Amino acid sequence: MRTYGQLLRTAGFTPLFVATSVQVTASTTSGLALGVLVYATTRSPLLAALSMFGPSLAQVAGATVLLSAADRLPPRAALAGIAAVLGLGTAVLAVPGLPVWALFAVLLGLGPVASLGGGVRWGLLNELLPREGYLLGRSVMNMAMGVVQIAGFAGGGALVAALSPRGALLAAAALHLAEAAVLRYGLGHRPPRAAGRPSVAATWRANVLLWSSAPRRHVYLALWVPNGLIVGCESLFVPYAPEHAGVLFAAGAAGMLAGDVVVGRFVPASWRERLGSPLRLLLAVPYLAFALEPGLPVAVAVVASASTGYAASLLLQERLMALTPEEMGGHALGLHSAGMLTLQGVGAALAGALAQLTSAATAMTAMAAASVAVTLALARGLRPGPVTAAPAGGPARAGARGASPRP
Repeated sequence: MRTYGQLLRTAGFTPLFVATSVQVTASTTSGLALGVLVYATTRSPLLAALSMFGPSLAQVAGATVLLSAADRLPPRAALAGIAAVLGLGTAVLAVPGLPVWALFAVLLGLGPVASLGGGVRWGLLNELLPREGYLLGRSVMNMAMGVVQIAGFAGGGALVAALSPRGALLAAAALHLAEAAVLRYGLGHRPPRAAGRPSVAATWRANVLLWSSAPRRHVYLALWVPNGLIVGCESLFVPYAPEHAGVLFAAGAAGMLAGDVVVGRFVPASWRERLGSPLRLLLAVPYLAFALEPGLPVAVAVVASASTGYAASLLLQERLMALTPEEMGGHALGLHSAGMLTLQGVGAALAGALAQLTSAATAMTAMAAASVAVTLALARGLRPGPVTAAPAGGPARAGARGASPRP
């Protein structure tokens, strides 16, 4: 599968695509509104960063308790129910006079629910598409996410100005409920991908199995850590440029969109693994320019160019799927999503704490330097080589350097 036409003709892809786009619009709008609301109330870079990205820390709870449900629940019912819960929770955040501590309590409660949603969503995508079509399908999803993030941050900024942060939160809640309707009435019924009841024990067994393979372990670390550190940089856009944070977020979304278009549609399979490390370095190196505290035009160019490096995650996800038994695809992708978002929350907390002690520009520079160091340290374990998915009871294998991965 190499064309967008083939992808859009795949049964079930279009409603999942539309629902994902609505979900990202809702989350970007609510994230920007929360960042503005908390920063205006507290004047704290740390709390502003945590309000936007800190709930991701709660995703680790979902990864350790709920993820076995990603392959053991009917996808349509699970996704629609999760969207409805997120909509209701976002509406609670808009309650006037809600204390900051209560706001964070609600956000932390929504984190585990969102982590399960990632596993179900991306597991369903992997089920809908043939294995050789996963990268194209995920790249189209990422492209849509880039476009709607631009719209979400721009529209969110307009809503915050026109309606107040709480009004923007109510709009985001309505979008989550619209997402639930699209999923309920747009997707067809599919049975669970795996048998058995969801449980904490089943979640831990699958997590241990996935983590037991050194090749998969290196892929997970490369998906989580460099990305999380750079999201720490992004979490400081509000304190770095309070009046223009939406412009910086939109520039980042545009750069991510460009990278996903090029890598997902035009890069041949023979080049993909060779581009992994350069793309992960591109994600971080431009942010080192913040050491000079650039003005808005230069900052926009830096953020846009760096964000093209997010396309490295497409290549790593393709490798992860090649290393993973098909019946564990949803759990593996859910663990990736939960771990990535958790590390993004850690990155935001670290960046906010460092900015509290120094400045936003200094913290962004330090986080970028750390991301470069991690990418270089992981490069050896991610050298190109053929990969073979493990059976359900054994580790995955990686072959010698120089060959392409198995699609």
